[in-house]
Amino acid sequence: MSSTTNVAVLSQDAPALSPLMSQGIISNGIIYCSGSLGIDPTTGKFVSGDVSHRTVQALRNLEQVILAGRSDLSKVVKVTIFISSMDYYAKVNEGCGKVFTHDLKPCRTCVRVASLPLDAEVEIELVASI
Repeated sequence: MSSTTNVAVLSQDAPALSPLMSQGIISNGIIYCSGSLGIDPTTGKFVSGDVSHRTVQALRNLEQVILAGRSDLSKVVKVTIFISSMDYYAKVNEGCGKVFTHDLKPCRTCVRVASLPLDAEVEIELVASI
């Protein structure tokens, strides 16, 4: 039986999370990232604009985590998006289109939830290969 060593990934260029979780974990050549909100890591506040802007910021935060784990956006295989209203769906798609510009797009799930931390409209998590 082989043993797997999991390694935490931390980026100073992404918002700090609760001490109860890691920004990301590398396991067997895959980076699993915790959910990210559209928060500017320098101010600790949501970026201005609409949900499209906060979608882009959440993805840029996740990009910093996967870069710290020796990966990049072209290696993202799965994105899970949580939105507090289906009214945001088109704007979330707009934001995703600004970030995922590679020919091969990641698999994706978008789920409406009752509420998100800090009353955010969108939270995103992703999985990327190294």
